[in-house]
Amino acid sequence: LGAGLATIGLAGAGVGIGTVFGALVLGTARNPSLKDELFRIAIL
Repeated sequence: LGAGLATIGLAGAGVGIGTVFGALVLGTARNPSLKDELFRIAIL
């Protein structure tokens, strides 16, 4: 039970990481010339 409850917090972090990298994909699709700069920002 405790381990299951502990993984709920990781789900929120996973959603946040997915949102950041999803936005990176969209930004790169809109302006491929900024790929390197967008990647640096996403990693921060």
